[in-house]
Amino acid sequence: MNTHFRYDFAALTDRGCLRDQNEDSVIALPEFGLWAVADGMGGHAAGEVASGMIVEELASTGVAVSAQDQRARVIARIDRANRRILDHAGRNGARGAGSTVAALLLHEGELACVWAGDSRVYLLRDGRLTRLTRDHSEVALLIAAGQMTEDEARASSRRNVITRAIGVGDPAAPEVVTGLAMDRDRFLICSDGLTEHFEDAEIARLLGQAGRAASVAEALIRETLARGARDNVSVIVVDCQAPPTLAEELD
Repeated sequence: MNTHFRYDFAALTDRGCLRDQNEDSVIALPEFGLWAVADGMGGHAAGEVASGMIVEELASTGVAVSAQDQRARVIARIDRANRRILDHAGRNGARGAGSTVAALLLHEGELACVWAGDSRVYLLRDGRLTRLTRDHSEVALLIAAGQMTEDEARASSRRNVITRAIGVGDPAAPEVVTGLAMDRDRFLICSDGLTEHFEDAEIARLLGQAGRAASVAEALIRETLARGARDNVSVIVVDCQAPPTLAEELD
């Protein structure tokens, strides 16, 4: 279904060192060119349900005929999850129910990120790390305004206050960016349970390790736990690999 790339990937989630429950959900659908992390909020009866509804809807995305079709399918399912979460909260009194989402979409040579909240998508290309998403959070607004540094934001008591999420209003309004994928690109999709413990330079170092996606994802989780993992932590690592040519296969 994708003549441009083969994918090596790993998706892991952990409740962390302090939380009793894991409200994160992850989904990996290479057959659809789709990987996503959803970080629920509102407590066990709300956050876990909200993030679960998002991945349930994304699971029905199906095979797209174009990158534009793929984006439209994903956004439609996020909208449907948004309505389901709002309905669940209304019927069950689940105040504060909602979830971030960060999704990576790959279709042939095109990529897209669809997200709401402070879960992130990173790209490591030729040893250089690029953050493809921008946080929808209170501290991100202050950083953009020059009123707070990244270090101050990481230590702020307001660091978890997000300004956009799924299930907190209608419409859902996720943000979208697009681009082109290349051979040997490595992507990271993660919840803020990872990024609150790491600067981007540290993420670049860990992502830059040689090895399969699974070993890199395990290293990211392991190091987050070693640093105290105050929140649930979820990571998906996706490597794009150009398929061998016919001549190489015959060799």
